[in-house]
Amino acid sequence: MSSAADQLASNINLGVFSKATELKRRIWFALGALVVYRLGTFITLPGIDPVAMRDVMAAQAGGVLGLFDMFAGGALSRMSIFALNIMPYISAAIIIQLLAAVSPTLESLKKEGITGRIKLNQYTRYLTVAITSLQALGIANGLQGSMASNGLPVVMNPGPFFIATTVITLVGGTMFLVWLGEQISERGIGQGISLLIFAGIVAGLPGAIASTLELGRTGALSPIVIGLIAVGAVGLVATIVFFEQAQRRILVQYPKRQQGNKVFGGEASHIPLKLNTSGVIPPIFASSLLLLPLTIAGFQGGTVIGPNGMPVAAPGGEGFLNTMGALLGRGQPLYLFLYAVFIIFFAFFYTAVVFNPTDTAENLRKYGGFVPGIRPGKNTADYLDFVLTRLTVVGGLYLVVVCLLPEYLIARMSTPFALGGTSMMIVVNVTLNTMQQVQAHLLAHQYEGLLKKSRLRGKR
Repeated sequence: MSSAADQLASNINLGVFSKATELKRRIWFALGALVVYRLGTFITLPGIDPVAMRDVMAAQAGGVLGLFDMFAGGALSRMSIFALNIMPYISAAIIIQLLAAVSPTLESLKKEGITGRIKLNQYTRYLTVAITSLQALGIANGLQGSMASNGLPVVMNPGPFFIATTVITLVGGTMFLVWLGEQISERGIGQGISLLIFAGIVAGLPGAIASTLELGRTGALSPIVIGLIAVGAVGLVATIVFFEQAQRRILVQYPKRQQGNKVFGGEASHIPLKLNTSGVIPPIFASSLLLLPLTIAGFQGGTVIGPNGMPVAAPGGEGFLNTMGALLGRGQPLYLFLYAVFIIFFAFFYTAVVFNPTDTAENLRKYGGFVPGIRPGKNTADYLDFVLTRLTVVGGLYLVVVCLLPEYLIARMSTPFALGGTSMMIVVNVTLNTMQQVQAHLLAHQYEGLLKKSRLRGKR
């Protein structure tokens, strides 16, 4: 009986989807934008030797640059025009949101509605240009001293002209992705910035699976270990879906009121508080913050590959950034510790940004709603804050375990980043959010059809 009902519901959804022309247009626009993004990741910067670049990046595959390359969908290893991807924009957004929490001027802009958000977005873009310019300048200088294993330089014609063109191209590429992400959010489906990161990770999944199977073929990994990785990946996805759908429902009661001979109100509702209110933002912000000062760590002073195939520092390459790059390598204690701290911090910070207990309690009091057993006003705000804090603690610990434990275990087996907890977390979250938006569009289209039918019947 239940299977028949599910089949009927799916047929209804397919019928609604076939008539939802607006939704189909949005989906095709998003897919087209992602195709443009993927094509751009294969356009190499002018003046770069692609073969030498692949040799240099092979030495950095297991470090912080390998993690950055995973988010960029391979654009960094190819040193394409989208090499810096969208990460500078995320870093700028973090800085602006942190400043808004301490600056009265920025705080007032947040409360001005659409006008204030437009100004904050402008400030974020200006800061993105500044951050991207600094990172691009560091990468351009570092690339000029990088050499491949055969002794060929990565940059064919080094000099001021190469530095200028590289900085301009990388800044332009990042700002184009910012614009593209905004267009996806406005005209497509899903959250544009998250979809760009999602596309980069998904593009690397086939290669990651192939690399893992190759490790099994060469004997580096036993078939039992590969099977455990597959089972663990499935279990990880199921865990993420369970925790992302979990929520605490706060009961809200509305009193009855009489207007003339009619009685209104008296119904009960609820406030759904998600266990992980911040979603995928903490892992992305934490990764971006760790990658911000270390984007050029592998290029500082020039990194070459020695005769034995191992990376060695070129003369003058033993700088502070190289040392930090080694300490923040995949699975290193300092990397895991800072990653956990940043995840928990951004879980609390972003939850405080998206949900204000005081405003919620004031809105409930304004419309006569109350939580049973809790006095309206400040007591309700304190109660909501108490519940939300406990949920955020559990949600933050869940994010830490999901993102760090697989990273630690996989780092010991030298499998690709795309199979780690952070990448799976982003992929599952973005998929769930996008599907929820699709369902919302389908539901809205279904209601529009019902309203049109009712108007036609009313005219008769």
